[in-house]
Amino acid sequence: MICKDQMGRALEFGSVPRRIVSVVPSQTELLYDLGAPVVGITKFCVHPEAWFRSLPRVGGTKQLHFDRIAALEPDLIIANKEENERSQIEYLAERYPVWISDIHTLDDSIDMITALGHLLQRNHSATFIAQRISEGFDLLEPLSPPQPAAYLIWREPWMVAGGDTFINDMLRRCGFRNVFEDLPRYPEINLARLAASGCRHVLLSSEPFPFAEKHIAEIREFLPDADIRLVDGEMFSWYGSRLLEAPGYFSQLLQLG
Repeated sequence: MICKDQMGRALEFGSVPRRIVSVVPSQTELLYDLGAPVVGITKFCVHPEAWFRSLPRVGGTKQLHFDRIAALEPDLIIANKEENERSQIEYLAERYPVWISDIHTLDDSIDMITALGHLLQRNHSATFIAQRISEGFDLLEPLSPPQPAAYLIWREPWMVAGGDTFINDMLRRCGFRNVFEDLPRYPEINLARLAASGCRHVLLSSEPFPFAEKHIAEIREFLPDADIRLVDGEMFSWYGSRLLEAPGYFSQLLQLG
């Protein structure tokens, strides 16, 4: 069996993979929901809890332990272009089949889900998950007209989601216009620049930096009239089966009063 990953790399398998190591949290959760035979995960793969508590951990997404991976004798590693370090994935790809996702939009996520379903011969489950996600987002009613917003992911330095991110697509589908969409990836800013951006909504993510109520007060000194709120980062950035829950969460979030 020959399949291509989202980087266009062709992978050949003599049989369906039976010992999978996942180094991407959102895809680990997807693999669980697909019923895939996963034998190793990262320390950030917190869903599902049953796997987080029981499966061997091979390090962090950007600090993988090659010896731990080797001990698991994987016949497939699931990785991601953005979340994993390129040099580490290249090292692993010389030794094991590595399927790499490249996710920027909801459509990319749907493609990833169905492709993994095909590779793992879990087509029915993958199609069911993909269809339910698509149907959920079809029912989502975005803000109209679009509202200018900023999505913060880090503090010291302050960092936001730029335009070339999956988060940006989620913001767009909610009816938010990312005021930093002209910047790539996750640029650094300061609060003065945030105040000058014209944003009316500031979303503080729960991950990777754990924003809290005290940070709302800090930002409000610069944007006294903005709507500033804490949001569940998994809903905006996990592009696996967590997307089944995202439309319902976004619908509640958009009740801005």
